[in-house]
Amino acid sequence: MKTRVLFIALAAAGMLLSSCGSKTKTPKGETELVLPCSEFKSDRKTFRVYSFGESTDMNVAKKKALSNAKTELAGMVSSTMKVVADNYVKSMEVNNVEEVLERFEENSRTVIDQRLSGVVVACDRVTKVAATNKFKYYIAIELDGEKIVKDYYKALSRNDKIMVDYNYEKFKETFEKEMENQR
Repeated sequence: MKTRVLFIALAAAGMLLSSCGSKTKTPKGETELVLPCSEFKSDRKTFRVYSFGESTDMNVAKKKALSNAKTELAGMVSSTMKVVADNYVKSMEVNNVEEVLERFEENSRTVIDQRLSGVVVACDRVTKVAATNKFKYYIAIELDGEKIVKDYYKALSRNDKIMVDYNYEKFKETFEKEMENQR
């Protein structure tokens, strides 16, 4: 009896271990592609996106890739900051919630526009497609979340109405919680 229980336990453990290490299979007739620079993903401290652009001119391909990446990054940062502002204002229970949220969003747009000019290129690769004679430019860019929070604070500190109800440490804590969801 003990041998039988031990055998079943070993069989179950073997199945668990083998399933933990297995990768999902690609459907039949499909090939999985791993794009250059796609390994750069957002984490709890940094916003990251990757994109590509294609053109017969290598510089145009690069500009397209960078433009696509910046657009995606701006959207990601903007939506994160909106969630952070909503959660922060609700947690503070400010009387003039709508007005404060509008000011937060206005400051958020300003900060994001300013920060996008300072993105860091984490990865870039260029390939040439022989069949089309076009260049493909792959790029990954990133923004430091800490810098965004600091810039946001500077923008808010210029507005006396908001600063009465603003707590930097609470806002930063709310931001960090949202960044945890980026992974």
